Amino acid sequence: MAHDAIEGSVLITGASSGIGATYAQRFAARGHDLVLVARDMQRMEATAARLAGTYGVLVDILPADLTDREQLARVEQRLRTDSRIGALVNNAGMGAPERFVGAPAEALDKVVQLNVTAVMRLAAAALPAFKSRGRGTIINIASVLALAPELFSGVYSGTKAFVLNFSQSLQKELAGSGVHVQVVLPGATLTEIWARAGKNVEELPAHIVMPVGAMVDAALVGLDRGELVTVPPLHDEGQWQALQAARTAMLPHLSTDRPAARYLAGV
Repeated sequence: MAHDAIEGSVLITGASSGIGATYAQRFAARGHDLVLVARDMQRMEATAARLAGTYGVLVDILPADLTDREQLARVEQRLRTDSRIGALVNNAGMGAPERFVGAPAEALDKVVQLNVTAVMRLAAAALPAFKSRGRGTIINIASVLALAPELFSGVYSGTKAFVLNFSQSLQKELAGSGVHVQVVLPGATLTEIWARAGKNVEELPAHIVMPVGAMVDAALVGLDRGELVTVPPLHDEGQWQALQAARTAMLPHLSTDRPAARYLAGV
């Protein structure tokens, strides 16, 4: 494994369970102090005590519901003012009803607030300090559904497509700054998000569901390799490279002074 390039403590959202709690354990094992952000104070306290006792790291707890603007603002302020923080893991997220028609608009809006707005605002809060120091890391957790809107909720996959596009654009903007962005696209992962969305993960074929530890470990290998986009379940890396090549090949042709011939009247 390559050298861990992160310096300082790591702020992790959605840190009380699943992917976030696993990232917390892995970064603690690497010797990083932590700032854990989630709504569940009791579970974070248990996690903090366990990690501090096992690895001798400092673990701060910052309870917050990131769909609440005042509570989100407290986390933003911590990122702006705590010079010890060297990495942000934007992990907090929630699923959406599978069908859009008939779903409560308020529930869908919360999905967008957590999966999109909080990710954007926390990155915006962290980046000025990271850029001024010439180092820092942002890890954004997206989903393979960013590439597969036909498979699940369009709202959920749309939020994850935002995270992917945002991360790719952000890394281009930050080129040469010393700040690294990684976006992780897990497939189905064995976490509590399924139950919270009213789904039974055990109904899925076992061969498509990755244990959370394996997913995070793969993502960290991708981070250590300096990857911008990490897709832990994708065995054929050439498929991702081909997708990127096809997409970038279109770029010079996506804005022209006349419509394509197939759209001209009479053709």
